[in-house]
Parts: sequence; C-alpha cells; structure tokens
Amino acid sequence: MDRKAVSFFSVGLAVGVLATVMFFSWLGNSSGKTDAPSGQKVLKLAHVLDQSHPVHVAMENMAEQLDDISGGLMNLEIFPNGQLGSETDSIEQVQRGVLAMVKTSTAPLEGFIPEMSLFGLPYVFRDSEHYWNVLLGDVGKELLDKGEAVGLKGLVYYDSGSRSFYTINSPVLHPDDLKNKKIRVMRSKTSIEMISQMGGSPTPIPFGELYTALQQGMVDGAENNPPSIDTSRHYEVAKHYSLDEHTRIPDIILFSQKIWDSLTPQQQAWVQEAADRSVVFQRKLWNEKTQESLDLLKSEGVKVYYPEKGPFREKVKPMYEALKGTAIYDYVQRVDAVK
Repeated sequence: MDRKAVSFFSVGLAVGVLATVMFFSWLGNSSGKTDAPSGQKVLKLAHVLDQSHPVHVAMENMAEQLDDISGGLMNLEIFPNGQLGSETDSIEQVQRGVLAMVKTSTAPLEGFIPEMSLFGLPYVFRDSEHYWNVLLGDVGKELLDKGEAVGLKGLVYYDSGSRSFYTINSPVLHPDDLKNKKIRVMRSKTSIEMISQMGGSPTPIPFGELYTALQQGMVDGAENNPPSIDTSRHYEVAKHYSLDEHTRIPDIILFSQKIWDSLTPQQQAWVQEAADRSVVFQRKLWNEKTQESLDLLKSEGVKVYYPEKGPFREKVKPMYEALKGTAIYDYVQRVDAVK
C-alpha cells in the first residue's frame, strides 16, 4: 500500500472512530450515563405538565438542589409537556433504562404496580392531613418501594391536591348529574370504575389532548385539581367546577432501577437528598398555587360549587365491597387506621 493510500485509510479510520464515540456518548447521555468530556452525570427527567405548573417548578428546584449538593457533578435535565411521550410511554422508557426519571401520577402506574390503585379509590383519605400522614408513613413507604421489582425505584411523592369535576354546559352537584355525561379520565381501571359507579361515561384521553376534546365536545367534562385546570387553560372551555374532592392521587418521582444500580452510593444519596428537599418546596408552593388558581378560575368566569359529598360517597361504596378479601382492601384498612 502506498503512502497516499495509508493516509486516506488513516483519516477514514479516525473519522469512523470519532463518529462511533459521538454516537455512544449521545446514547449514554440520553439514559443518564456519564458525559465523558466533562465527567458530569446527566440525568433526564420527563413529564407531561406545562412549565408554569407548580410540579414542574418543584422539579426545577430539585435540579438546582442536585447541582448544589453534588458540586456540579450531577445535572438534571427536564423535558416537560410530554416531549418524550405520554406518562405511560415515559414509565416504560424508565423501566428499560432509556430514560433516568419520570414524574407521573400514580394512576397510570396501576398497570405496572397494581397496589397503586389504592390512591385512585374515591374518598379513601379523610382530608389533606390524613393523606400526608399516609404518604409519609409505613403504607406510603411500602408502596414507594413496590416498583423496584419492575424496574421502577420510587423516590418521593409530590402533592397534587384533590380532584373534582369540571364541565362545559352544567355543573355536577349530585352523582345523578353525571348521567349521560362523557367524563375524561386517566388510563386507570380505578378511575374508570369510579366514574361508572357514579353514573357517568368514563372516557380515557391523554392530558395533552384534553383541551381540544373539551373544545370540540368529544367529552362533557373532566376531573382534576385547580392548578392543572389553570395551567392547561381548560377553564376557557369548561365553566363549571364542582369541588366534590373525590380523590387525592399523588404525583410520584420514579427513577430507573437499572440506572440507579449503576450510580455510586454517593450519587444515589445526592439524588435522594435533592428529591427530599424538593418535596418541602413543592408542598408549600402547591398550597399557594391552589388558592391562586381558584381565584383565577373565578376571575375568568368559572362558577365554583361546593356540593354535598355524602351522595358521591354512597355511590362508590360497591367499589370497596368488591375489594374485600384482596391485598388492596388490607391497605384500605391500614389507611383508615392512620390518624
């Protein structure tokens, strides 16, 4: 081989090696592995909420905390608005180790961790204080750990308040008002059963598609907390909000078990501490934003109602009867015993 041929061969080989290195560097960063040039660990977190949502703001706080605690050695990159897919899509990516973290409601987790259906049961919590005593107690911690068997490490719970009905044409003041109404629900068997028991027609639709569905009359209403109705601007098309507060379904931060196991004990401790600190920040912010959102809804012409909860509780009693003798019912009894 002459000198010119050797030169061309060497250049080609160098380009090929560089391209391969760049590809695997990109692949590693997407799943949370070390960024080789800087030595910084980059973790990617996905969620479906708007950037103005208090839960997104709390995750930004988590990113700041992680950067501070690790001395800049770990970085959290957040992808909001469903950029990386629906909650279910993101959960599956976390399972596979393609994505490091996801913020999701516990409702879609029922398909991965059946025990999470506890949170979707209507009126299982007496009030906000009872709810947090459960989440921070033995039951909450047990459920947080349940995902490890399926590749999902639970880090922390975030507050997502209570969910109530909001509708387009008329308010829901009694379960009878749900008759013949199509109500958007999350992809959760428990949520679907709850609406059916109350007399409505449950219609699973991704959150990102709900505004259009309401606007075009594909559904008559939905159910959610005030900040979510605010930041999604659903109040522009749904002008009746009935605070029956049927469920308190927490948000949860999940970490890929596969990627978690690849971290050093020190890195794991940094991530957990940053997540724990962000919970304190998020709970305070959530309370402030909830009142602010209710005030905004009213100023935008939304009529807010406070229906009697007794008839709603009565309608869903068969859900509890059907659970007797199951592991979920054991959890229900343990939750009821929490002060």
